[in-house]
Amino acid sequence: MVLKSAGVMGIAVLISRVLGLVREQVFAALFGASTATDAYQIAFRIPNLLRDLFAEGAMSSALVPTFIKVQKEEGMERGWQLSTRVFVVLFSLVSLIALLGILFAEPLVNLYASAYREIPGKFELTVSMTRAMMPFFPLVALAAAFMAILNACGKFFIPSFASALFNLVSIVVGVALARILPEYGFQPIEGMAYGVIAGGLVQALIQWPVLREVGFRPVWRKPFLGSALSDPGLRSMMFLMVPGTVGLAATQINILVNSMFATSVGEGAVSWLNYSFRLMQFPIGIFGVSLATATLPAFSRHWSAGEYSTASDALGTSIKRVFAINFPASAGLGFLGVPIIGLIFEHGRFHHGDTIATAEALAAYAVGLTAYSVVKVLVPVCYAIGETRFAVFSSFFSVISNLVFNFLFVKQLGFVGLAFGTSITAILNSALLWALISRKLSARSVDFKTTALLRSGLAYAGLAAIMGVLVFGVDRYWIAALLPEDGFPFKLIRVGVGVILGVSCYVSGSIFFRLKESLEFIELFKRRWRRGKN
Repeated sequence: MVLKSAGVMGIAVLISRVLGLVREQVFAALFGASTATDAYQIAFRIPNLLRDLFAEGAMSSALVPTFIKVQKEEGMERGWQLSTRVFVVLFSLVSLIALLGILFAEPLVNLYASAYREIPGKFELTVSMTRAMMPFFPLVALAAAFMAILNACGKFFIPSFASALFNLVSIVVGVALARILPEYGFQPIEGMAYGVIAGGLVQALIQWPVLREVGFRPVWRKPFLGSALSDPGLRSMMFLMVPGTVGLAATQINILVNSMFATSVGEGAVSWLNYSFRLMQFPIGIFGVSLATATLPAFSRHWSAGEYSTASDALGTSIKRVFAINFPASAGLGFLGVPIIGLIFEHGRFHHGDTIATAEALAAYAVGLTAYSVVKVLVPVCYAIGETRFAVFSSFFSVISNLVFNFLFVKQLGFVGLAFGTSITAILNSALLWALISRKLSARSVDFKTTALLRSGLAYAGLAAIMGVLVFGVDRYWIAALLPEDGFPFKLIRVGVGVILGVSCYVSGSIFFRLKESLEFIELFKRRWRRGKN
């Protein structure tokens, strides 16, 4: 059931990630890795970090188990009453925060990117776009709340597909405004900022009909505000959210520190890191986030029912599936970074030098890709078992680690050192969460089977490494040597040969070594292929 739900989500997220890459292609072609794109990335990062902090992270993880528990113990109407109160209180709170963000945009940007003041107009452009994109925060927070309730009701495709519509609308509206607004004294990239608002609005609205379809009806009690704030379900959710938000705040400190380092490394560094991180988010979103989102409702139901062994087995299986998909994805991105980035981004104002720099950052990020996805699975589990302090502790631990690795690596490796430090931090963070959750399960006389998980991880990592080295060797010493090094057809053939060779190697190795989780994905693909043909 979890694999099926993750597969449904994976399809929707795949569409979203493809459109996200198209969106980045548009940016690369129109603006390259320039002063304008650096300014945009920092301006978008501020409301996006607020979203991570107050919406899609702690709120979603706290709302799903709370809603399931209230619905099970008190009935569906009570669940809809809780949902109504969450939607209204959340939207009101985050709208107030967004307003404060608009008013204090200049000191916020100064905190992130004071180095931008050294380049005429760059700081002012960043402040202007930060104010323009702040309304995105309450819209996407509401969309995240809708998604959490729909996931708890077993609906995964449309909530995940909503982010695809965000990318599509932000591209279409953004490009249109980028052509129109310069006539009124704005810079072209400011049109892309307003496109983000349109995308956020559509992301929320597209989920409303599905909410109505699953039975949601607003349930009001007068006086609304007083009854909402005294609601035990809402207070329970807030109780879960507060320590989780503190933990996520520690994560945002990491991002703040990375941004401060990146803005001081030189022009283009922020954009190179962003393009590479976007590519790394592709497999994380399709497989890591999808498995995490599908695992949480199932794990929460088993845990609430006292079925601790079943819950542990479900978690262990999900982690093995993360290994099965993310290790080969990591190897592919790390060893084929140059041809992949060249194919996707090397157009218009994005030059070959940008490709090389972005590929270096991507290889460093790829080291921690699997660990990053494991964290995505484990953090929501902390909420489900009532141990948000685990997430808080690991987050603050990651802040210390990130600071140490930034200082160690940035002087020697520049912006690549920031990506590598992020990967090492993710690996340590996943190991710490794994140890803490394992101890909690042991207290319930449940064996998390850590040794089996480690063996599984080593098997998938070893096979992925063999695949990566083979693909790299063929690409570097055969494909690149035989074909001319310019033109779209060359780039497409180079990537196509690498992907086909890598997939063939990995599938053959999975069959030979009988790696169960890889074979499950292969079988799932075969069933969908047969169904599509019929």
